[in-house]
Amino acid sequence: MKFFADTAVVADIRELNDYGLLDGVTTNPSLIAKSGRDFKEVIAEISALVDGPVSAEVAALDFEGMVAEGEHLARIASNVVIKLPLTLAGLKACRHFASSGIRTNVTLCFSANQALLAAKAGATYISPFVGRLDDLNIDGMELIRDIRVIYDNYGFETQILAASVRTANHVREAALAGADVATIPPAVIKGLASHVLTDKGLEQFARDWAATGQTIL
Repeated sequence: MKFFADTAVVADIRELNDYGLLDGVTTNPSLIAKSGRDFKEVIAEISALVDGPVSAEVAALDFEGMVAEGEHLARIASNVVIKLPLTLAGLKACRHFASSGIRTNVTLCFSANQALLAAKAGATYISPFVGRLDDLNIDGMELIRDIRVIYDNYGFETQILAASVRTANHVREAALAGADVATIPPAVIKGLASHVLTDKGLEQFARDWAATGQTIL
């Protein structure tokens, strides 16, 4: 499963990229607002930093506006992916971009039927929001599993991008459910390496090594 960083904080993206753990980045208007920086400057900086896809979301809600904004964003860098809302206008824009060879990420997906429509429109990625479904006591991972079955049934190439991922358990469950990608906050990605038994084991190894009085270099 690919890991995308769900952030607009360039320092966090650089750190994860240096670890070799990053396959791409997703941003959204809320993340950009939190950064306090110019939207297009942030997208350009992130796109230059990572080799993988960088999702940049349109602000318009009408077809013509989405197309104009999306084409403008696509010119920032070759790895920019246009993020579109899962509305009829967004699906129409998705079809437009797909026919033009521009990659898309259709976002705010909450049902398998919505995911089916996005795949038919030619979306590169579909973003089901598992955490927000969990907030409503709906199993977000069941949606991932349903989409996986539907896409496999018909050979759709749209990649399932598990979004609104909040915990290490979400990451594990998304991988088990067959998500192609998970977009994850940087703190959660780094936390995946942590385990209390790993820490205890290292402490024991360090004590035992010190007792030998040896050095490697």
